[in-house]
Amino acid sequence: MSIALLTKLLISIVAVGFTPGPANIYALSCGMKHGRRHAMGMWAGLVVGFSLALVAVGLTSYLAGNAMGHYVQYIKYPGAAYIAWLGWGMMHKSKGNDNASERPCTFVDGLIVQLTNAKMILFSLTTFGTFVLPMPNHTLADFGLVAALLYIAGPVANLTWLMVGIWLKPYFETFKRTPSIVMGTALIACAILILLG
Repeated sequence: MSIALLTKLLISIVAVGFTPGPANIYALSCGMKHGRRHAMGMWAGLVVGFSLALVAVGLTSYLAGNAMGHYVQYIKYPGAAYIAWLGWGMMHKSKGNDNASERPCTFVDGLIVQLTNAKMILFSLTTFGTFVLPMPNHTLADFGLVAALLYIAGPVANLTWLMVGIWLKPYFETFKRTPSIVMGTALIACAILILLG
């Protein structure tokens, strides 16, 4: 891969990875609401989910090329439904019912968020299709290099948002309802954009 192509790849990875998306917003919310211990457990689920999805997309792209692109679009429906459900849950729990014990975010939550994260799956597919498949004589090692770089857009970006959430936790304690409504609304907006995209 040329330096110019690698530069374009890194710019797109940073631009897409650090912008708001379902996993980033969920990581921010978990950090704000539940603190480091629970949020890091959820982040481990994000990493495993990202890894499983990335391997599946990478191997399928390697074996089938661009032919799989048509079928990937269907992951957006369960992904949007799950993300909307998370958003609704955040907004519903923000109504001031302090007696209700709120379940902390878990490893399984992070895993499901990433496995149904259409933004991440489609971006990975697009990245392989743009930066690897057009290369003459591309190899599995080329897919591995790009997959390794995609961790910047996935787990590294998610961890950054999570740490910002942990940093904001004291402010969340003061203004519990507003951030929950904003985060819930943002997740529902992500779900709608996934369906429209």
